[in-house]
Amino acid sequence: MSMDNTKLRFFAPCPRGLEGVLEQELHDLGIPTTTKTDGGIGFQAPWSTMYWVNLKSHIASRVLWEVGQASYRSEDDVYRAAYSLPWPDWFTPSQTIKVKVSARRCPLTSLDFITLRIKDAVCDKFMSVRHKRPSVDTHRPNIRLDAFLDESTVTFYLDTSGEPLFKRGHRVLSVEAPLRENLAAGLLRLAGWTSGDVLLDPMCGSGTIPLEAAMMARRIAPGLSRSFAFERLLVHNAQRWGHLREASRLKQLAEVPAAIYASDQDPAAVKIAQRTFQGAGIAIDVRLRQSDVLDLEAPAEQGVLLINPPYGVRLSRPEELDAFYPQLGDWLKQRFSGWRAYIFTGDLRVPKLIGLTPSKRIPLFNGPLECRLYEFLIVSGSMRKTIPTSK
Repeated sequence: MSMDNTKLRFFAPCPRGLEGVLEQELHDLGIPTTTKTDGGIGFQAPWSTMYWVNLKSHIASRVLWEVGQASYRSEDDVYRAAYSLPWPDWFTPSQTIKVKVSARRCPLTSLDFITLRIKDAVCDKFMSVRHKRPSVDTHRPNIRLDAFLDESTVTFYLDTSGEPLFKRGHRVLSVEAPLRENLAAGLLRLAGWTSGDVLLDPMCGSGTIPLEAAMMARRIAPGLSRSFAFERLLVHNAQRWGHLREASRLKQLAEVPAAIYASDQDPAAVKIAQRTFQGAGIAIDVRLRQSDVLDLEAPAEQGVLLINPPYGVRLSRPEELDAFYPQLGDWLKQRFSGWRAYIFTGDLRVPKLIGLTPSKRIPLFNGPLECRLYEFLIVSGSMRKTIPTSK
């Protein structure tokens, strides 16, 4: 059956705070009609566009295909709405399933009970049509069903991604509390970095930010090295998918236009970053070294500096931070005039401690943790902060 003659509805969730850059990315991928909500972007497109978004999006966490919607007042209404959908057209009873329910202002008391009712509805539908029911696997299901309930409507989705999209398939090992790939890509977008700009990440950890930058600059599709849940659906068009993958591979650039510099003081992290870059095929694009951040000189007259300090909530004591940030501020002022510096942190005292006035403060979430991306335009000598500003 061809799914490409009709417009289908999809929803792409993303880290909170990146909705704007995800919407722009979808427009750049050729999707004109989008709807922005808290936590993601809805869009209408043919089936093969969903392949393209899974393959090409740096920002989305996954792509959900909306398969049905109904109004409800009770758990029985939700059961009936789920039962009415043609699940056996989309997957087989020999595949395992997992049902995930989320809700906002839902009047029903137990989400666990709703989850159970939806699972029952799907299994009952299979029994009536195929005389066999799928079994549940909550850890590694073949098929993930998502349901979202607001105060009066339930919407059903099939997950087309499988593993979340930030799992690009490159990470060999990781250091403690690594930055998720789609959040790193979002930071680069919010910083206005383009492949023509010199980039420096002086506290790169396992190298997520430089890796995403190199992949963007080279136009390497983030999903090229992995598999997806849509490949397990009965409506999957393997030939079309193969053509799209090949087309995106042919769009890759052989070399990167601008310089990407990365360093970290931890030799173990640098080793992991090096192996990750090699695995992703971009080791020659990143100039990687082991160094303490305060020992580095600016590698160019101007550029973009992006720092996700491994300090604060995760690893360090407040008094160490109180000493570190003023030094970082002096380092920026002395060596990086002409640069745009961005610090991504959950520590809202950073502008005060660093002694610089941010020109932008962008609220973002790293999982449940509220953070800020601060922008500092470093100009020589004139950025000393005289009055405290509120965050």
